[in-house]
Amino acid sequence: MSAVQLIVLFTVGMAAGALGALAGLGGGILLVPVLTVYFGLPIHQAIGITLLGVIATSSATSSVQVERHVVDIRLGIILELMTTTGSAAAAVLAGYLHKQALATIFICFLLFSALNIVKRAWGSRKQALETDIPPYTIKNWPGGLAASLCAGAFSGLLGVGGGIIKVPAMYLIMGVPLRVATATSNFTIGVTAAASAYIYYGRGDIVITVAAPLVAGVFSGSILGAILAPKIRTTYVLWLFIVIAFWMAGQMLYKLLTGGLAG
Repeated sequence: MSAVQLIVLFTVGMAAGALGALAGLGGGILLVPVLTVYFGLPIHQAIGITLLGVIATSSATSSVQVERHVVDIRLGIILELMTTTGSAAAAVLAGYLHKQALATIFICFLLFSALNIVKRAWGSRKQALETDIPPYTIKNWPGGLAASLCAGAFSGLLGVGGGIIKVPAMYLIMGVPLRVATATSNFTIGVTAAASAYIYYGRGDIVITVAAPLVAGVFSGSILGAILAPKIRTTYVLWLFIVIAFWMAGQMLYKLLTGGLAG
């Protein structure tokens, strides 16, 4: 691998890590299409490598956010029991799915996530910058646990970390403030990713030469994102994510229809 490719991987990882830390999404939802479309990796390898990036995001952001007391540790641990179960089961299933089927599922999930976040971004456009955590009481535990199980399944199947489901679930279903939901998601997604990354590694789907610079970039970007999070309105980050998500979904769809995705 050339020096230019290493720099590009590091830069891409840094951007995804920063965005993931700010939005609580782990960055995996953007790394998978980048690795498949622009680097030509088979989608199973792209997912396996991305899971390492999700672990890096969680490791980098948790130290900062726990210190700021914005992580609900008890909530995160309870939800993670369901998420990890779904993640490990789906990682095993992913090995039996054909690349076209897996790519189609990912494209649909990418579009669904972008449309979902459009609502979230539009609803938060007039909200003031959240600096203090308002008092809250967690509600609807069954709904939150069910959503966490689904989040884990998507993480193991698609390498997305699960935050794209857990953040809205905690915020909309369980009544958790958005900043706490984002921080708690970042705190837990590393464990979710680790549960399925081990299975991908055992199948040989993690290429170390690609993963090393990418994960280094994700880790650096995640620390930067965690530091900047209190100073940036969430709605700006969400709209940026929406634009990128639609673009990457279109690129993946084009590659899929023209047979350009690696086998």
